[in-house]
Amino acid sequence: MWSIATPGKWRAVSDRRWLAGLVGVAIVALHPLAARPQFVPLVVRGVSFTGNHAVEADVLAASIVTTQSAFFQSNGVARTLTFGQLGDKRMFNETEFVGDVYRVRIVYILSGYPDAKVDTTVKRTPGAVRVTFHITEGTPVRLQNVDVVGLDSVANAWQVRLDLPIAAGDVASDYKLHETRDTIESRLRNRGYPAATVDFVEQEHGPTENARFEVHTGGYSRFGPITVRGPLGTDAGFVASLIAARPGDEFRMNQITQSQRTLYTSDLFRFATVSIDSTWYNTRPGVVPLTVVVLPSAGHQARASVGYGTDACFRAGLGWTARNFPGTGLVFDVTGQLSKIGVGDPLGLGFEKTVCAQLQDDSVGSRVANYGVNASLRRNAFLSPNNSAVLSIFATRHSEFEVYLREEVGASFSVTHNTAANVPITLSYRIADGTTSANPASFCAFFNTCEPSAIAALRQRRLQGTLSLSVQRTRVNNPLDPYRGSILTASVTTSSRFLGSSASQQFTRFIGDASGFLPVSRGIVLAGHLRAGIIMAPVTDIGQESGNFVPPDQRFYAGGANDVRGYDQNQLGPLVYVIPTDSIRHLTAPAPHDSFPSSAARVAPTGGTRVVNANVELRMPTPFFAGRLRFAAFVDAGALWNAGGQAPLRITPGVGLRYTSPLGPIRFDVGYNRYDLQSGPLYEINADGTLKPLLTDFLKERTRSWTLHFSIGQAF
Repeated sequence: MWSIATPGKWRAVSDRRWLAGLVGVAIVALHPLAARPQFVPLVVRGVSFTGNHAVEADVLAASIVTTQSAFFQSNGVARTLTFGQLGDKRMFNETEFVGDVYRVRIVYILSGYPDAKVDTTVKRTPGAVRVTFHITEGTPVRLQNVDVVGLDSVANAWQVRLDLPIAAGDVASDYKLHETRDTIESRLRNRGYPAATVDFVEQEHGPTENARFEVHTGGYSRFGPITVRGPLGTDAGFVASLIAARPGDEFRMNQITQSQRTLYTSDLFRFATVSIDSTWYNTRPGVVPLTVVVLPSAGHQARASVGYGTDACFRAGLGWTARNFPGTGLVFDVTGQLSKIGVGDPLGLGFEKTVCAQLQDDSVGSRVANYGVNASLRRNAFLSPNNSAVLSIFATRHSEFEVYLREEVGASFSVTHNTAANVPITLSYRIADGTTSANPASFCAFFNTCEPSAIAALRQRRLQGTLSLSVQRTRVNNPLDPYRGSILTASVTTSSRFLGSSASQQFTRFIGDASGFLPVSRGIVLAGHLRAGIIMAPVTDIGQESGNFVPPDQRFYAGGANDVRGYDQNQLGPLVYVIPTDSIRHLTAPAPHDSFPSSAARVAPTGGTRVVNANVELRMPTPFFAGRLRFAAFVDAGALWNAGGQAPLRITPGVGLRYTSPLGPIRFDVGYNRYDLQSGPLYEINADGTLKPLLTDFLKERTRSWTLHFSIGQAF
């Protein structure tokens, strides 16, 4: 609530508006209901507003004490299904309800509607009430003129006046007038006037009003010297290089805020402040000195992790970070990861027959242990205080479930620019020399041939150089388990001969992601996600064949715990099938597929070049252990296909449980799937690895309609 009066030329927009509010409070205090005892507690099932056009219902609801109960208490169907055990109950207080009438009226008075009238209807049922506020807004007071004076000394003053929150002809809203005053002050303080103030003067003439904003700019100023304070040994020059505000630049308040954010995101300081040095501020007119206070973070940090995943079995990681290395502000980081522990050589322990049974059929990526080693140097304030650069070298062996195994060594260099809106934009170049092992049938499917020489050529070590640009906007209240906000991500990656890639490694890949989170009521969250991507590749000659080949490690895959949960990992979209020779009893026309059991055919996902998937999920507390355990209901939809092919859409609903842990939510999801797997070619694979086409349109029937997923972290 705005104050009634302030010193100087500032005064209230209209004292008579505040007088109405004070009279209302006095009436509430003397009202006979104030002394009436509350014998029967009544639950507020609903609060609604009618006749409100100028002020939104959400604004009015936030201004009153009477509050509607949570969804599971206010909705009759939901209350019946949950036996009234879920959701918060808000009780009806008649004394506060009388006061709410005057609170709504005050909101309208401050919004420029002095003649607004408020009436109410209270519908009582056993143990509950529903209240409705009926509003007659009346004729608003409109501004005839809006003048901003005192900007004669300001360069490009028209930019300060441009698109202000209020203009001539608008309703004379106190809220908009205050917002306009703050907007003018903020613009001036970002244009070299740190002491700028704005006074508001209202002149009333009958049914219209004139608003006048008197600006006192103070002296034009530039940033002065920067004083860095910290423990002994602090490199003041390096700290100053991270500051966006540079001596001699025009004073801008947003650069002070941005400088402090840059210090924290550098990972070099556990405490950092940037402020105007008030001690010396007035000693030199037109100069604004700054003081920076920092406390460095620990010089070294070691970390370790262990985990379990359905497609990785057991995994472990180690890391070590050296900050300010070697005394030049660099951050040196070394990390190492191991996965497929217990199933892959030389760390195989036979777990594929017990706790990691889901990897038993993954003869491509789980036959050997996967690893990753990475060493990187990060430089903050690279060419600009808003940039950071990372140089890395790496060696990895990673796989995609039942699809491929990729081994490579290489290096990368990336530059991230953090915009004023705190949206990082990253440009990176990556060069790697590696080889990709995939199911031979996957290569056959792309070139319509099973020629061993063509498959061997695709498996050779080749260079892959990629250039990527990505943008991410994150606005969530909790990075591990958000319940309000959104995450938007877009990226493009290209690989060509000009970037160092071999002929068979050329492609361009676009992908976009959007996630949103909306609290329905206390503890209940509606989450949504949308993802779309496309890959384009030139025609490539491999041996005697040619085609638009996309490397297996760059294709899109779908199905699994994080997209369409009615499917097992990577089993949504194009598939091929292989069957060992020893599983075939005989081959006789006209139906060779009757010569072997369908269950003997193994699924080999090939991925696609087009993908779309969408998810909607409702998360809510359970009646028991509500602080730790939550229930989820979801619907996933997705399609994965290749250019020129069909795009069958698959929709799979499901339910799940979420257990809140220090590492994030632990998820148990069960997805229902009424579809068969996608049909595809069937190949016979001999002991020497050669392939023989058997069928062009084979379909393996699903043996179950439910798919169970276990993972850590929300799906999106």
